[in-house]
Amino acid sequence: MKKFLTLTASLLFAAAGFAGSAKIADISQAELQAAIAAKSAVILDVNGTASYQAGHIPGAIDYIAHKNQIASLLPADKNALVVAYCGSPACHAYAAAADAAVKLGYTNVKHFAPGISGWKKSGAPTEQSTAGNVPMKYSEAVQANPGAKH
Repeated sequence: MKKFLTLTASLLFAAAGFAGSAKIADISQAELQAAIAAKSAVILDVNGTASYQAGHIPGAIDYIAHKNQIASLLPADKNALVVAYCGSPACHAYAAAADAAVKLGYTNVKHFAPGISGWKKSGAPTEQSTAGNVPMKYSEAVQANPGAKH
């Protein structure tokens, strides 16, 4: 009986934690590619640094390497598009980055469900990075391309 109660309590805590996560809408690849072209999205890669270095969606930030400074890397505009992704449609690690953005007050947070595997499978380009690559702050990207819609 004790084991049953412990198991039940554990499941309830897990369910409560899951229920606390924000519901994040998906973004299509076409929409994401348009946002990348317009430089109007901040993209968070949640696959880990080794995967990020091997190939990530162009312009993405290595969330795992920079999660402690993510607030300073996101734009001041809380309505800016923030997109999180991980490995594949079966991966749910993206939720850590998406939830972090929501907790910081961002209101336009999306999930690219196909992940890096779907991106690569489509033939879309990727970028590779080396260790220690620090992402450009969103505000610096805006200044570098002032004509783009942000």
